[in-house]
Amino acid sequence: MARTNLTARRIKPETTELIMVRVLRREVISEHFVRVTVGGADLARFVPLGFDQWFRLFLPVPGGTLERVPSRLTTLSYARFLTVARLERPVLRNYTVRAFRPAGPEGPELDIDFVRHGSAADGTAGPATVWAETCAPGDLAALLDEGVGFNPPGDTDRLVLVTDETGLPAAAGILASLPEGTRGTAVIELPAAGDRQDLTVPFGVEVTWVTRADPAAVPGCAALATAVELAGPGNTGYGWVVGEQSLATGLRRHWVRTGTPKDRVMFCGYWRHP
Repeated sequence: MARTNLTARRIKPETTELIMVRVLRREVISEHFVRVTVGGADLARFVPLGFDQWFRLFLPVPGGTLERVPSRLTTLSYARFLTVARLERPVLRNYTVRAFRPAGPEGPELDIDFVRHGSAADGTAGPATVWAETCAPGDLAALLDEGVGFNPPGDTDRLVLVTDETGLPAAAGILASLPEGTRGTAVIELPAAGDRQDLTVPFGVEVTWVTRADPAAVPGCAALATAVELAGPGNTGYGWVVGEQSLATGLRRHWVRTGTPKDRVMFCGYWRHP
């Protein structure tokens, strides 16, 4: 992750323990998204919290194992993890719960949506995308629950959610977890109109989909331009912005400059454009 106040704002899980999972199925759900559903007996220990619940995901490198994955991720355990040779060290990335079902056909199921950056076939994809595009039923992965970033003050009367495609799963989780009667706005930028997903949204929340007109444009710029034209969270609202770092930091700066207290904004740069 890049710049963020997520660590200070998040709601931590009661316990954090390594959960081993196996791939149940994989589905290309649109041009730029692939969904991997994982399960296994260990997943019964996972406690769903809703909203933008996220986790550390460990993926084996080709020919590798998950034997060297730490059971907890502390400063010391992470330092030790980094001493493992690159050709053997599992890939570590952060992902959001897209959906959790405690009683699927084969037991608990957890959906993970991956944004397809590049292609595994031509070697332009990163290791997580390659895994998502090539994994097969039975393949192993591991996760460590990190809790929820969405944590508005109790007197919040309006929400503003803004993200690019990398935060779509998190925004979807938040919208589905909000109580009826919630008021607010969500701005979600996508690379293509066909990437839109059906969302569960309270009646009082308006979702604005923004499609990038230029495929070469930096992700997040269109969402930022749209969001600055809208009313910010203000003194009694709550702002949540994630995605490419310039979107997250730029919109937070705009909101604070236009009157939103810093403690009413959660921002996280999920990634940084080259």
